[in-house]
Amino acid sequence: MFYKNARIYGPDMRFHMGAFEVVDGRFGAVLPEEVPQDAVDLQGATVIPGLIDVHSHGNSNADFSDGDYEGLKTMARHYAQEGITSFAPASMTLPYDVLAAAFANARRFVEEAPEGCSVLRGIQMEGPYFCYKKRGAQNPDYLKDPDFEGFKKLYDDCGGLIRIVDVAPELPGAAAFVEQASKLCTVSIAHTDSDYDHAKAAIDAGVTHLTHLYNAMPPISHRAPGVIPAAVENEKVMAEIICDGYHIHPASVRLGFKMFGADRMILVSDSGRCEGLPEGTMFDLGGQNAWLREGVGRLADGTISCSATNLYNCMRKAMSFGIPEEDAVRAATYNPAKAIGAQDQVGSIALGKVADFLICSSSYSDKRVFLAGKELI
Repeated sequence: MFYKNARIYGPDMRFHMGAFEVVDGRFGAVLPEEVPQDAVDLQGATVIPGLIDVHSHGNSNADFSDGDYEGLKTMARHYAQEGITSFAPASMTLPYDVLAAAFANARRFVEEAPEGCSVLRGIQMEGPYFCYKKRGAQNPDYLKDPDFEGFKKLYDDCGGLIRIVDVAPELPGAAAFVEQASKLCTVSIAHTDSDYDHAKAAIDAGVTHLTHLYNAMPPISHRAPGVIPAAVENEKVMAEIICDGYHIHPASVRLGFKMFGADRMILVSDSGRCEGLPEGTMFDLGGQNAWLREGVGRLADGTISCSATNLYNCMRKAMSFGIPEEDAVRAATYNPAKAIGAQDQVGSIALGKVADFLICSSSYSDKRVFLAGKELI
């Protein structure tokens, strides 16, 4: 099927007026010179790739770490409805047996591939290799030093679905862990009080990712630069950023894009099970009580625990903060696909890739979602 008269986010990460083709669930010709007369006329609508969230814990009162299959399907249906056509759910700092159950659940989901759902393309293992001081909303009872053998067993048991594993580089054995784990998946710095030297050593060992930039890491200081400058200096390192309007000030969002550049920034939601629930709802967060208060998840002491929005809204918010439209779309599509090694399958409108795409109004207030070329009703 051909679609014409569309404002297409093309393979070069720029918008072009033209047409594209969908054949057997994949993109065929993109911006062809000749277009059939019976092509579907999109009347100038904006077409972008399906969004990819590589850091979301849950929604609709379900959390990935629950290890509940029906809950995971509920999450994935909601993602799809909001234009997130692929996702890599994030776990929390929990005992290995709890993580193993959640990861086995993800493997089953991939194998069964339920219809009408966002596609699970990996897992982000967020914890337990974190610093106590910067634990944020992670449960301190289950924090551990980096443990490659434990990680490798989890990795093998879920069929290699772990695409990102997080670690605080100042912990004992972190550099050796990074060197080994980076041969299997992306390794990210997260929940850390690291100085510049430890961060640089971890990056030199194989770190290529920062989890939720600014959050749960030291601020930049002229005498103690810390993690962020160490990451900025290495062009291989990409950085997530939570753009919900609560976690990060708009000026700091703009600064993040300035420092890393549009090709290295990844928009994430970091949503929890509170996404889609009423204001004031109490919910479980890794064995801790949390509440949805003033639009964001919080622990009892007021610590922000998770967002209550989705990646599509974060992309729109980034644009409202002054991030150029093409850069915001890239940060929600191609860049996250690259971070989990899925860029050859999804993340851009290009020949042969899975035809996950959104047809959006000019203001992005309305959207139609297509999974493998079929419209989600």
